[in-house]
Amino acid sequence: MTDAVAHDAELDASGLNCPLPLLKAKMELNRMASGAVLKVIATDAGSQRDFRTFARLAGHTLLREEDEAGVYRYWLKKA
Repeated sequence: MTDAVAHDAELDASGLNCPLPLLKAKMELNRMASGAVLKVIATDAGSQRDFRTFARLAGHTLLREEDEAGVYRYWLKKA
């Protein structure tokens, strides 16, 4: 798959287990301006549920998610 969604910052959380990918993404989003897009790369399967729920509850937009051979990619647009 390709990085079809432009992003302002990238966070590689590969190898980290739940809840660390989400916590690191939340910290990174806090530093970003509204409307900015964060790309997150994770290898924890639980991150799929976590990022969907987080985006909905926090008001961010999950622009895209990919699952390729156990590597999960998310593009979050900050509210």
